[in-house]
Amino acid sequence: MKPYQKLASLLVASILLISTLLSACSKDSGELTKVRLGEVARTIFYAPQYVALAKDFFKEEGLQVELQTTAGGDKTMTALLSNVIDIALVGAETSIYVYQQGSDDVVMNFAQLTQTDGTFLMSREKLDAFTWDDLKNSVFLGQRKGGMPQMAGEFTLKKHGIDPKQDLELIQNVDFANIASAFASGTGQFVQLFEPQASIFEEEGKGYVVASFGVESGRLPYTVYMAKSSYLKKNQETAQKFTNAIYKAQQWVDGHSADEVADLIMPYFKDADPAIVASAVKRYKEQGSYASDPLLDQEEWGNLLDVLRQAGELKQEVKLDEIVDHSFAEQAKSKATP
Repeated sequence: MKPYQKLASLLVASILLISTLLSACSKDSGELTKVRLGEVARTIFYAPQYVALAKDFFKEEGLQVELQTTAGGDKTMTALLSNVIDIALVGAETSIYVYQQGSDDVVMNFAQLTQTDGTFLMSREKLDAFTWDDLKNSVFLGQRKGGMPQMAGEFTLKKHGIDPKQDLELIQNVDFANIASAFASGTGQFVQLFEPQASIFEEEGKGYVVASFGVESGRLPYTVYMAKSSYLKKNQETAQKFTNAIYKAQQWVDGHSADEVADLIMPYFKDADPAIVASAVKRYKEQGSYASDPLLDQEEWGNLLDVLRQAGELKQEVKLDEIVDHSFAEQAKSKATP
Protein backbone atom coordinates (compact mmCIF):
# COMPACT_ATOMS: atom_id res chain seq x y z
CA MET A 1 0.00 0.00 0.00
CA LYS A 2 1.36 3.41 -0.96
CA PRO A 3 2.01 5.95 1.83
CA TYR A 4 -0.81 8.29 0.77
CA GLN A 5 -3.25 5.34 0.57
CA LYS A 6 -2.22 4.22 4.05
CA LEU A 7 -2.73 7.75 5.37
CA ALA A 8 -6.13 7.96 3.69
CA SER A 9 -7.14 4.66 5.28
CA LEU A 10 -6.07 5.90 8.69
CA LEU A 11 -8.04 9.12 8.23
CA VAL A 12 -11.17 7.19 7.21
CA ALA A 13 -10.79 4.86 10.21
CA SER A 14 -10.33 7.84 12.53
CA ILE A 15 -13.40 9.57 11.13
CA LEU A 16 -15.44 6.43 11.57
CA LEU A 17 -14.23 6.02 15.15
CA ILE A 18 -15.03 9.64 16.03
CA SER A 19 -18.45 9.33 14.41
CA THR A 20 -19.16 6.20 16.42
CA LEU A 21 -18.12 7.90 19.68
CA LEU A 22 -20.20 10.99 18.94
CA SER A 23 -23.14 8.82 18.04
CA ALA A 24 -22.79 6.91 21.29
CA CYS A 25 -22.59 10.12 23.30
CA SER A 26 -25.62 11.49 21.50
CA LYS A 27 -27.50 8.29 22.15
CA ASP A 28 -26.60 8.32 25.86
CA SER A 29 -27.74 11.93 26.28
CA GLY A 30 -30.89 11.15 24.37
CA GLU A 31 -31.72 8.36 26.77
CA LEU A 32 -32.22 10.82 29.62
CA THR A 33 -35.95 11.18 30.14
CA LYS A 34 -37.04 14.71 30.92
CA VAL A 35 -39.21 15.20 34.01
CA ARG A 36 -40.70 18.61 34.79
CA LEU A 37 -40.83 18.92 38.58
CA GLY A 38 -42.60 21.72 40.43
CA GLU A 39 -41.83 22.37 44.10
CA VAL A 40 -44.26 24.37 46.23
CA ALA A 41 -41.39 26.33 47.82
CA ARG A 42 -37.61 26.57 47.90
CA THR A 43 -36.80 25.51 51.44
CA ILE A 44 -34.21 23.53 53.40
CA PHE A 45 -37.22 21.45 54.46
CA TYR A 46 -36.79 19.72 51.08
CA ALA A 47 -33.08 18.96 51.53
CA PRO A 48 -33.28 15.33 50.30
CA GLN A 49 -34.60 16.55 46.95
CA TYR A 50 -31.59 18.84 46.45
CA VAL A 51 -29.30 16.00 47.52
CA ALA A 52 -30.84 13.84 44.77
CA LEU A 53 -30.02 16.58 42.27
CA ALA A 54 -26.56 17.40 43.62
CA LYS A 55 -25.48 13.74 43.83
CA ASP A 56 -26.84 13.05 40.32
CA PHE A 57 -29.13 10.32 41.66
CA PHE A 58 -31.74 11.27 39.05
CA LYS A 59 -29.17 11.10 36.24
CA GLU A 60 -28.01 7.71 37.49
CA GLU A 61 -31.59 6.57 36.95
CA GLY A 62 -31.63 8.03 33.44
CA LEU A 63 -33.66 11.13 34.25
CA GLN A 64 -33.16 14.78 33.47
CA VAL A 65 -35.15 16.61 36.15
CA GLU A 66 -36.07 20.20 35.39
CA LEU A 67 -36.92 21.89 38.70
CA GLN A 68 -39.08 24.96 39.04
CA THR A 69 -40.51 26.65 42.12
CA THR A 70 -44.27 27.20 41.87
CA ALA A 71 -44.85 29.18 45.07
CA GLY A 72 -48.03 28.13 46.87
CA GLY A 73 -50.06 24.93 46.95
CA ASP A 74 -52.82 26.27 44.71
CA LYS A 75 -50.36 27.41 42.03
CA THR A 76 -48.47 24.12 42.16
CA MET A 77 -51.62 22.06 41.75
CA THR A 78 -52.81 24.31 38.92
CA ALA A 79 -49.49 23.74 37.15
CA LEU A 80 -49.88 19.98 37.57
CA LEU A 81 -53.48 19.84 36.38
CA SER A 82 -52.72 22.03 33.34
CA ASN A 83 -49.70 19.88 32.36
CA VAL A 84 -47.16 22.64 32.94
CA ILE A 85 -45.32 20.17 35.20
CA ASP A 86 -45.30 16.37 35.30
CA ILE A 87 -44.71 15.85 39.03
CA ALA A 88 -45.53 18.14 41.95
CA LEU A 89 -43.93 18.32 45.36
CA VAL A 90 -46.67 19.73 47.56
CA GLY A 91 -48.77 18.93 50.61
CA ALA A 92 -50.87 15.75 50.38
CA GLU A 93 -53.95 17.77 51.32
CA THR A 94 -53.99 19.35 47.85
CA SER A 95 -54.61 15.94 46.26
CA ILE A 96 -57.52 15.44 48.66
CA TYR A 97 -59.05 18.77 47.62
CA VAL A 98 -58.86 17.76 43.95
CA TYR A 99 -60.35 14.35 44.75
CA GLN A 100 -63.24 15.95 46.67
CA GLN A 101 -64.06 18.11 43.66
CA GLY A 102 -64.35 15.02 41.47
CA SER A 103 -61.98 14.19 38.66
CA ASP A 104 -61.65 11.56 35.96
CA ASP A 105 -57.88 11.88 36.25
CA VAL A 106 -57.16 11.48 39.96
CA VAL A 107 -54.00 13.02 41.37
CA MET A 108 -52.03 10.23 43.04
CA ASN A 109 -49.43 10.54 45.81
CA PHE A 110 -46.56 8.16 45.12
CA ALA A 111 -43.51 9.18 47.18
CA GLN A 112 -43.28 11.00 50.49
CA LEU A 113 -40.44 13.45 51.15
CA THR A 114 -41.19 14.96 54.57
CA GLN A 115 -43.16 13.49 57.47
CA THR A 116 -43.77 16.37 59.88
CA ASP A 117 -44.86 19.96 59.68
CA GLY A 118 -41.88 22.11 58.72
CA THR A 119 -42.81 25.35 60.46
CA PHE A 120 -41.68 26.89 63.71
CA LEU A 121 -43.45 29.29 66.04
CA MET A 122 -41.51 32.53 66.37
CA SER A 123 -42.01 35.29 68.88
CA ARG A 124 -41.02 38.87 68.15
CA GLU A 125 -39.88 39.22 71.74
CA LYS A 126 -37.46 36.87 73.48
CA LEU A 127 -39.41 34.71 75.94
CA ASP A 128 -37.36 32.91 78.53
CA ALA A 129 -40.22 30.68 79.68
CA PHE A 130 -42.68 30.33 76.78
CA THR A 131 -46.07 28.74 77.37
CA TRP A 132 -48.79 28.34 74.78
CA ASP A 133 -50.99 30.68 76.83
CA ASP A 134 -48.63 33.47 75.76
CA LEU A 135 -50.43 33.36 72.41
CA LYS A 136 -53.77 34.39 73.90
CA ASN A 137 -54.84 37.92 72.96
CA SER A 138 -51.84 38.22 70.64
CA VAL A 139 -51.62 38.99 66.92
CA PHE A 140 -50.64 35.78 65.10
CA LEU A 141 -49.38 35.95 61.52
CA GLY A 142 -50.36 32.56 60.14
CA GLN A 143 -50.31 30.77 56.82
CA ARG A 144 -52.88 30.46 54.02
CA LYS A 145 -56.30 29.10 55.01
CA GLY A 146 -56.70 25.49 53.91
CA GLY A 147 -52.94 25.01 53.50
CA MET A 148 -51.15 22.36 55.50
CA PRO A 149 -48.97 24.76 57.53
CA GLN A 150 -52.00 26.68 58.77
CA MET A 151 -54.07 23.56 59.47
CA ALA A 152 -51.23 21.86 61.36
CA GLY A 153 -50.72 25.11 63.25
CA GLU A 154 -54.37 25.35 64.26
CA PHE A 155 -54.37 21.65 65.12
CA THR A 156 -51.52 22.31 67.56
CA LEU A 157 -53.13 25.42 69.03
CA LYS A 158 -56.37 23.56 69.75
CA LYS A 159 -54.38 20.73 71.34
CA HIS A 160 -53.06 23.33 73.79
CA GLY A 161 -56.52 24.73 74.51
CA ILE A 162 -56.32 27.75 72.24
CA ASP A 163 -59.15 28.63 69.85
CA PRO A 164 -57.45 30.27 66.83
CA LYS A 165 -60.62 32.17 65.96
CA GLN A 166 -61.49 33.41 69.45
CA ASP A 167 -58.34 33.58 71.58
CA LEU A 168 -56.08 35.55 69.25
CA GLU A 169 -56.11 37.82 66.22
CA LEU A 170 -55.29 35.50 63.34
CA ILE A 171 -53.96 37.09 60.13
CA GLN A 172 -54.26 34.88 57.04
CA ASN A 173 -54.47 37.33 54.15
CA VAL A 174 -50.73 37.60 53.49
CA ASP A 175 -49.39 35.71 50.48
CA PHE A 176 -47.10 32.78 51.35
CA ALA A 177 -44.07 34.40 49.72
CA ASN A 178 -44.53 37.63 51.72
CA ILE A 179 -45.17 36.29 55.24
CA ALA A 180 -41.56 36.62 56.41
CA SER A 181 -41.19 40.16 55.09
CA ALA A 182 -44.53 41.14 56.64
CA PHE A 183 -43.33 39.95 60.04
CA ALA A 184 -39.98 41.70 59.58
CA SER A 185 -41.80 44.96 58.84
CA GLY A 186 -43.78 44.75 62.09
CA THR A 187 -46.91 42.68 61.40
CA GLY A 188 -47.80 40.26 64.19
CA GLN A 189 -46.37 39.34 67.58
CA PHE A 190 -46.01 35.69 66.60
CA VAL A 191 -45.45 34.08 63.21
CA GLN A 192 -45.32 30.59 61.71
CA LEU A 193 -42.21 30.20 59.51
CA PHE A 194 -40.19 27.57 57.66
CA GLU A 195 -36.42 27.28 57.72
CA PRO A 196 -34.09 28.88 56.83
CA GLN A 197 -36.12 32.02 57.50
CA ALA A 198 -36.59 31.11 61.17
CA SER A 199 -32.84 30.78 61.74
CA ILE A 200 -32.13 33.95 59.72
CA PHE A 201 -34.51 35.98 61.88
CA GLU A 202 -32.92 34.59 65.04
CA GLU A 203 -29.47 35.55 63.72
CA GLU A 204 -30.73 39.06 62.92
CA GLY A 205 -32.56 39.44 66.23
CA LYS A 206 -35.93 39.85 64.49
CA GLY A 207 -37.57 36.88 66.17
CA TYR A 208 -37.01 33.84 68.34
CA VAL A 209 -38.09 30.23 67.86
CA VAL A 210 -40.19 29.17 70.84
CA ALA A 211 -41.79 25.94 69.57
CA SER A 212 -41.90 23.49 66.67
CA PHE A 213 -45.19 22.69 64.96
CA GLY A 214 -43.48 19.62 63.51
CA VAL A 215 -42.93 18.19 66.98
CA GLU A 216 -46.34 19.24 68.25
CA SER A 217 -48.54 18.02 65.38
CA GLY A 218 -46.93 14.58 64.98
CA ARG A 219 -46.13 12.61 61.85
CA LEU A 220 -47.91 13.67 58.67
CA PRO A 221 -47.48 13.11 54.91
CA TYR A 222 -46.56 16.77 54.83
CA THR A 223 -44.93 17.06 51.42
CA VAL A 224 -45.39 14.35 48.83
CA TYR A 225 -44.54 13.80 45.18
CA MET A 226 -47.72 13.41 43.17
CA ALA A 227 -48.79 13.13 39.56
CA LYS A 228 -51.97 12.62 37.59
CA SER A 229 -53.09 9.01 37.22
CA SER A 230 -52.79 9.29 33.46
CA TYR A 231 -49.13 10.32 33.75
CA LEU A 232 -48.27 7.47 36.11
CA LYS A 233 -49.96 4.91 33.85
CA LYS A 234 -48.09 6.11 30.78
CA ASN A 235 -44.78 6.66 32.57
CA GLN A 236 -44.50 3.90 35.16
CA GLU A 237 -40.80 3.34 34.51
CA THR A 238 -40.06 7.06 34.83
CA ALA A 239 -42.02 7.33 38.09
CA GLN A 240 -40.16 4.30 39.44
CA LYS A 241 -36.77 5.75 38.54
CA PHE A 242 -37.77 9.06 40.11
CA THR A 243 -38.77 7.31 43.35
CA ASN A 244 -35.56 5.27 43.35
CA ALA A 245 -33.53 8.49 43.22
CA ILE A 246 -35.51 10.07 46.03
CA TYR A 247 -35.02 7.00 48.21
CA LYS A 248 -31.27 7.08 47.61
CA ALA A 249 -31.23 10.73 48.66
CA GLN A 250 -33.34 10.08 51.76
CA GLN A 251 -30.95 7.36 52.85
CA TRP A 252 -27.97 9.60 52.16
CA VAL A 253 -29.42 12.40 54.31
CA ASP A 254 -30.28 9.91 57.03
CA GLY A 255 -26.69 8.65 57.13
CA HIS A 256 -24.80 11.96 57.00
CA SER A 257 -24.35 14.90 59.35
CA ALA A 258 -26.21 18.20 59.12
CA ASP A 259 -22.96 19.91 58.06
CA GLU A 260 -22.42 17.40 55.25
CA VAL A 261 -25.99 17.83 54.00
CA ALA A 262 -25.70 21.61 54.21
CA ASP A 263 -22.46 21.67 52.22
CA LEU A 264 -24.03 19.60 49.46
CA ILE A 265 -27.23 21.64 49.06
CA MET A 266 -25.62 25.12 49.29
CA PRO A 267 -25.86 25.68 45.49
CA TYR A 268 -29.64 25.77 45.93
CA PHE A 269 -29.35 28.46 48.63
CA LYS A 270 -26.58 30.63 47.19
CA ASP A 271 -27.47 33.75 49.17
CA ALA A 272 -27.75 31.93 52.50
CA ASP A 273 -25.16 31.77 55.27
CA PRO A 274 -23.74 28.21 55.36
CA ALA A 275 -24.03 28.23 59.16
CA ILE A 276 -27.72 29.08 58.88
CA VAL A 277 -28.30 26.28 56.37
CA ALA A 278 -26.53 23.79 58.64
CA SER A 279 -28.58 24.99 61.63
CA ALA A 280 -31.81 24.52 59.69
CA VAL A 281 -30.86 21.02 58.51
CA LYS A 282 -29.91 20.10 62.07
CA ARG A 283 -33.31 21.20 63.38
CA TYR A 284 -35.16 19.18 60.77
CA LYS A 285 -33.00 16.09 61.26
CA GLU A 286 -33.36 16.19 65.04
CA GLN A 287 -37.16 16.32 64.91
CA GLY A 288 -37.39 13.65 62.20
CA SER A 289 -38.89 15.86 59.52
CA TYR A 290 -37.04 14.18 56.64
CA ALA A 291 -38.66 10.84 55.80
CA SER A 292 -36.09 8.04 55.61
CA ASP A 293 -38.06 6.32 52.84
CA PRO A 294 -40.79 7.38 50.37
CA LEU A 295 -43.54 5.14 51.80
CA LEU A 296 -46.65 6.93 53.10
CA ASP A 297 -48.21 4.81 55.86
CA GLN A 298 -51.73 4.48 57.25
CA GLU A 299 -50.96 6.13 60.59
CA GLU A 300 -49.67 9.26 58.89
CA TRP A 301 -52.68 9.31 56.57
CA GLY A 302 -55.06 9.02 59.54
CA ASN A 303 -53.32 11.92 61.26
CA LEU A 304 -53.64 14.01 58.10
CA LEU A 305 -57.37 13.33 57.90
CA ASP A 306 -57.74 14.33 61.58
CA VAL A 307 -56.03 17.64 60.86
CA LEU A 308 -58.26 18.27 57.82
CA ARG A 309 -61.36 17.20 59.71
CA GLN A 310 -60.66 19.55 62.60
CA ALA A 311 -60.00 22.40 60.16
CA GLY A 312 -63.35 21.78 58.47
CA GLU A 313 -61.68 21.01 55.14
CA LEU A 314 -62.55 17.29 54.87
CA LYS A 315 -65.76 17.08 52.87
CA GLN A 316 -65.69 13.28 52.58
CA GLU A 317 -63.63 10.41 53.93
CA VAL A 318 -60.78 9.49 51.60
CA LYS A 319 -59.20 6.07 51.96
CA LEU A 320 -55.44 5.78 51.63
CA ASP A 321 -55.45 3.57 48.54
CA GLU A 322 -57.86 5.86 46.67
CA ILE A 323 -55.20 8.53 46.05
CA VAL A 324 -51.96 6.91 47.22
CA ASP A 325 -49.98 4.47 45.06
CA HIS A 326 -47.54 2.52 47.24
CA SER A 327 -46.05 0.42 44.46
CA PHE A 328 -43.23 2.80 43.50
CA ALA A 329 -42.04 3.34 47.08
CA GLU A 330 -42.25 -0.36 47.89
CA GLN A 331 -40.22 -1.32 44.83
CA ALA A 332 -37.63 1.38 45.53
CA LYS A 333 -37.16 0.08 49.05
CA SER A 334 -36.96 -3.56 47.99
CA LYS A 335 -34.44 -3.10 45.17
CA ALA A 336 -32.30 -0.14 46.17
CA THR A 337 -28.88 -0.56 47.74
CA PRO A 338 -28.15 2.89 49.15
